[in-house]
Amino acid sequence: MSDPFVIVGGDAAGLSAASKHRRENPDRDVIVFEKGRWVSYAACGMPYYVKGEVESLLDMLSLTPEEAAERGIDLRREHEVVAVDTEAKAVTVEGPDGRFEQPYGDLLVATGARAVSEPIEGSRLDGAFTIHSMDSTAAVRAFLTDPADPGFAEPDVPYVDTELVESYLEREPPETVAIVGGGYVGVEMAEAFAAHELDVHLFQRPDRLLEPFGEAVGETVAEALRDEGVSLHLGEEVDRIESDDEGRVAGVSSTGGTVDAELVVVGIGVRPNSGLVANTPVELGESGAIATDRYGETSVDGVYAAGDCAQMLHTVTGSPAWVPLGLTANRAGRAVGQTVAGDPTPVGGIAGTAVVKAFDVECGRTGLVDHERVREAGFDPVSETVTAGSRSGYYPGAAETTVTLTADRGTGKLLGGSIVGTDRAAIRIDTVATALENGMTVAELERTDLAYAPPFSPVWDPVLVAAKVLNGTLED
Repeated sequence: MSDPFVIVGGDAAGLSAASKHRRENPDRDVIVFEKGRWVSYAACGMPYYVKGEVESLLDMLSLTPEEAAERGIDLRREHEVVAVDTEAKAVTVEGPDGRFEQPYGDLLVATGARAVSEPIEGSRLDGAFTIHSMDSTAAVRAFLTDPADPGFAEPDVPYVDTELVESYLEREPPETVAIVGGGYVGVEMAEAFAAHELDVHLFQRPDRLLEPFGEAVGETVAEALRDEGVSLHLGEEVDRIESDDEGRVAGVSSTGGTVDAELVVVGIGVRPNSGLVANTPVELGESGAIATDRYGETSVDGVYAAGDCAQMLHTVTGSPAWVPLGLTANRAGRAVGQTVAGDPTPVGGIAGTAVVKAFDVECGRTGLVDHERVREAGFDPVSETVTAGSRSGYYPGAAETTVTLTADRGTGKLLGGSIVGTDRAAIRIDTVATALENGMTVAELERTDLAYAPPFSPVWDPVLVAAKVLNGTLED
């Protein structure tokens, strides 16, 4: 057909859009260009693959190329879209057979985000990694594997960079590793490396881990990591990764000194891959991500963006925000696919709801927690932190659960919250996220009819206890 739905990017948002559109409009061609070999993979599972809890890279695939073909999706891997002409409604593609132009009727940009490693000197040394691609993750796992271990078969997995993986598989495993960054990746990789009985050092420029989760979570996670033997270097900025005479990682230098290490993981954040539309009329937001409306459409008719390269509207503030997370990408892609098929479907709002695990400690956060951000959004913040039992006190397995809730002083509107504990703490953040989605006040959250039975929760769930205490503060 002359007006195919063209999608740039074959991961969560791109293939969700392609699959949904094919179901809704099976007579229209859907072409997906992916510059790499891997498609539709679970990036959030990478630390657990390195740890060894996930056996194979293939276990993290949501949709294989063969399955995409069965759905009628024209998936073209190793095809990079290098330019977009919105006036001509065509993209320029570079593939194995050369360069060509591909017309489109509608276009979805789903190019994701890229890991940040600058301005750290030496971040491209042999033995320095970002955990953001399947190949680099496989290389880390290979590096941790004894060369004599016959059970590691990842070099034979389709799509993998065999040369890269085999080069690390031939080397003796490291004894000391350094992690730069104390966010999601840093905390999860600390657990992964500790499982291999390595000497683990984690560097964090701020004084607290998991900053977006708040003080209570950061302190609890730091204690958990130290208890497991992880050396924390909080308030230390890493400026250089040291190398040996062969150009391999030898350690890291920070404001606190130098630590020897044979492997370094840099996890200091990601940035949106929005450069593809830089020379087009498609507008970018303040974050550098692509600006979109409630249907995922950009400032150019017929051009959409979804996933980690796109902004969406924040549930609490109603303003554009960039929060790159897995569910957000899948949900937005699916909505765009349906919209392009003729059924306008909102991509939904984002509250930044996220969970992370540090050994036995579970953490969750949603909405606005940091008071500075709350004030920037025009609210007057009030927060309360409470610790309550996860189950009835007399029932086995009960554990302390700490909940922080933040509200607007003038209206009592719930703005956000965080949770930390060891007994099903993280999943409780979904209650707070649901309350945010529905614009509830703290008083309304306090009156929510949550389930109770001794094996699952006390009569007053920790979230309700926090709401009760915060509501009392608001009423004073």
